Amino acid sequence: MSDPGSIHKLYLQRQTDLSDIVKTAKKAGIYFESVSREKFLRLCGKENAQGVMAEISDFKYAPFDAILSDAVKKNIYPVFIDGVTDPQNLGSIIRSLACMGGFSIVLPEHRSVRVNETVLRIACGGENHIRISSITNTVKGLKAAHDRGLWVAGAAAGAGESVAAAEIRTPLAVVIGSEGKGIRPGVLTHLDAELSLSMRGADLSYNVSVATALFCYEVQRKINT
Repeated sequence: MSDPGSIHKLYLQRQTDLSDIVKTAKKAGIYFESVSREKFLRLCGKENAQGVMAEISDFKYAPFDAILSDAVKKNIYPVFIDGVTDPQNLGSIIRSLACMGGFSIVLPEHRSVRVNETVLRIACGGENHIRISSITNTVKGLKAAHDRGLWVAGAAAGAGESVAAAEIRTPLAVVIGSEGKGIRPGVLTHLDAELSLSMRGADLSYNVSVATALFCYEVQRKINT
């Protein structure tokens, strides 16, 4: 349990083996209540909660300046997610980048999914291991990144040099576009490089969460070799 302070209360369904959850909750000082199956189903609705539901604090975004400072001082590089609207995609991105380590996430306030209940459910706790910031818009954020000396690379489908062959410069910022249209033209003009993922199979495109994970993994591999 990486952030027990964010949990106000746990609801546990009776007649379900949750002994490990109970031990962890007691150790962390989290209040919990055992409820009947009927009440539990009323509380969680259609979600498959597997007998456990938590009341948690609203998600707190990290200051954008802290994200930029981490990029320069700690080699934790921001991934600007520009225009992703599907909460399941964002949740998967958070989970993947949290597992990978070395990245943060920056979301625009408009034309983008926010960190909501669905995102957190899909992220499976990943949000506790990666900083996520919210900014007015991506272009202003990239200008601020350039001002701090970050080199900005965008994942552009079918355009530019392969990320596997490209020279990756640091400190770094990565830009990922939306599910359907990719990186917007107004954002493309603020990239230092357009890089692509090689595909030897069908002439299709990766899901945005898969593309983000593959792109960032390859970028990290290049940096560390």
